[in-house]
Amino acid sequence: MSDVPGLPDGLTARPLTLADADAAAGLLEAAEAVDDTGEHEDADDLTEWWDRELVDLPRDGRAVVDDGGRLLAWATSIAPRGGRDALRIWSEGRVHPRVRGRGIGRALVAWQVRRGTEQHAEHAPPGLPGRLVATTYPAMTSAARLLGRSGFAVERYYHAMERALPGVPEAHPAPGVHLVPFTWDRDDEVRRAHNASFTAHHGSTERDEVAWRSWFTGQRAFRPDLSVLALVDGAVAGYVLGYVYEADTRATGVQTVHLGQIGVLPPARGRGVATAAIAASLRAAADAGCGRAALDVDSENSTGALALYERVGFRTARTRTAWAFAVPTVAG
Repeated sequence: MSDVPGLPDGLTARPLTLADADAAAGLLEAAEAVDDTGEHEDADDLTEWWDRELVDLPRDGRAVVDDGGRLLAWATSIAPRGGRDALRIWSEGRVHPRVRGRGIGRALVAWQVRRGTEQHAEHAPPGLPGRLVATTYPAMTSAARLLGRSGFAVERYYHAMERALPGVPEAHPAPGVHLVPFTWDRDDEVRRAHNASFTAHHGSTERDEVAWRSWFTGQRAFRPDLSVLALVDGAVAGYVLGYVYEADTRATGVQTVHLGQIGVLPPARGRGVATAAIAASLRAAADAGCGRAALDVDSENSTGALALYERVGFRTARTRTAWAFAVPTVAG
C-alpha cells in the first residue's frame, strides 16, 4: 500500500530515484513559467542534490506518476543533520501546473510531515526540536495556502538580491587585512570560520566535514577562482564563496556568480572585511565573464548585512517566504 494516500484516481506514488532527474527537471521548468522563483535546475543539479551522502533517496523522496508512468509531481524531505536551535529538515517538491488543484500537493505535504517527523526522531539528539522548512515565492499563492492549512507557519522572509557587474566597487581592505583567492589547503579552516561566524544567526547549523563538502565546497558549481578569503595575521577572518550554475546561465543567458556563503569572524567585524572581500569576488567574477552577481539575505539579519549589500550595489529582485512546521523534542 502506498504511504502517500489521498491521491486522485489513476495516480500512484513510488520512491523517487535518480532516474527521475530528467523528468523532475522538466517539471520544474514547466512550473517556473507560473511560479516565478527565478531558480533554474537541470537534471545534473538534481542528481547532485539527491545523491549526497546524507540523502537516502528511496526513503526521502516520492514521485507521483500516472498510469503511463509520467512524472506529475515529486517531493523530498532532506535532513542535513545537526542544528543549534533545531534540526531543520528541508521539505521540497513541485506539482506540474496542469494537474494542480486535484489534491496532489496536499497528499505530498502530508507525506513530508510524516517523513520529516521520522527523520527528526532518527537524527536529532535528545532535547533538540525539529523544524520542517519549506519555501514559497509571491506567485505561489496556492502553495502558501496549502502550507498554512497543513500546520506550517511563516518563519522568515529572505531577499534574493542581484546587481550587474559593470561598475564593481574597488576592494579596500583595512590595514592588516589581506585578500587572497580560496585555496583547497584552507578549505577546513574556512569551514571552521563559517561555523564560528554564524553561531548567533537564525537557523544556523554546525557543519562537519561531510556536511561542508556535501552542501558547499563539494558542489560542482563551486568556483574557487571567484571565492575570496580575508586573512588577519595569516588566518581566515572572513570569506566569500562563489558559485556559477550552468542551468541558470542557459535559462537566463547571463552568467551569474552566486555568493553563497559570506561571513566574518566576530573579532574582525567593523573593519570593512566583508565589503572588501565581496568587492574582490565581484571583480574576479567580472574578469571571468560573469554579467551579474546574486545572493540571498535574511530580512531580519542582525549584523546589518542587508544594508551592506545595498551599499555595494545589490538590489532585491524577489522575496521568498520561509515556512516551518514545528516537531516536538525527542525524549532522552
